[in-house]
Amino acid sequence: MKTRRLGTLDVSAIGLGCMSMTAIYGQPDETEAIATLHRAAELGVTLIDTSDAYGFGKNEELVGRALKGRRERYVLATKFGNVRHPDGRQEVNGKPDYVMAACEASLKRLGTDVIDLYYIHRVDAGTPIEDTVGAMARLVEQGKVRALGISEAAPQTLRRAHATHPMAALQTEYSLWTRDAEQELLATCEELGVGYVAYSPLGRGFLTGTVPSLDALGPNDRRRDMPRFQGENLEHNWRMVERLKQLAEGEGCTAAQLAIAWLLSRKPFVVPLPGAKQRRWLEENAAAVALAPKPETLAALDAAFPPAAAKGTRYPEAQMKRLGL
Repeated sequence: MKTRRLGTLDVSAIGLGCMSMTAIYGQPDETEAIATLHRAAELGVTLIDTSDAYGFGKNEELVGRALKGRRERYVLATKFGNVRHPDGRQEVNGKPDYVMAACEASLKRLGTDVIDLYYIHRVDAGTPIEDTVGAMARLVEQGKVRALGISEAAPQTLRRAHATHPMAALQTEYSLWTRDAEQELLATCEELGVGYVAYSPLGRGFLTGTVPSLDALGPNDRRRDMPRFQGENLEHNWRMVERLKQLAEGEGCTAAQLAIAWLLSRKPFVVPLPGAKQRRWLEENAAAVALAPKPETLAALDAAFPPAAAKGTRYPEAQMKRLGL
């Protein structure tokens, strides 16, 4: 497995997102999810990403059980601040006292004494980012965290965070159908020496070519609420995916593998973070690192998926308001 750099951390060229290992896109199989985490280390996929918001902490607990006795084989990342309440309410909390408490809770759930990469999951508009990052920096001083990151932040917010304490990584959505990062964020990361962790590199599964309609999703699948998966938006977006599938066939790989390979070709500091809850999907994604698509294929993908070509916002309206602060 090839590696890339996130600040002081050496990580696998792609990571493993763990969100789907607890119920969000349907009900997963916990035994298979843990087997997938174990298989990741065998494949050299070292970067493992979770959050205290996934499954109200249950995702971190699952990851902790999977990593027990083999923690040293992984670069463990988790996030805080995107608070989801059991009654459905959501809020963002970046207050310094909450930072400290959230980290202690995550350490306990993960069954570890140190988190390798700790992110603020969403920026708290009511708390200066300098205050949030200042508290996170104290966690580094205490030896509870090795490196810091920030998720879904605007370029200027990233600059302010980085000036307070070096950011190892910015984590934001980036894929063929979400290319907003190319406007300014990638250049800012390159200037500052911050790694870019690209979550949802497969468009929440849409770019795999396996979701031609809502009928392909279970009744409790969160994607049913996302505008890009609905009505005319989905029909428009599916036509682009059909072109991706054609180009992948020409490269002798799957649509998912070509989407990841395209992302890896963008910048050497970009680390795609596809999610997987089954070993077969993890193995398919990991194999994409070895691909070298022809320049004409990459150019054809750029033409088929120009910036802002996807129809529909990437989250429902309420969640969109909390992005890019």
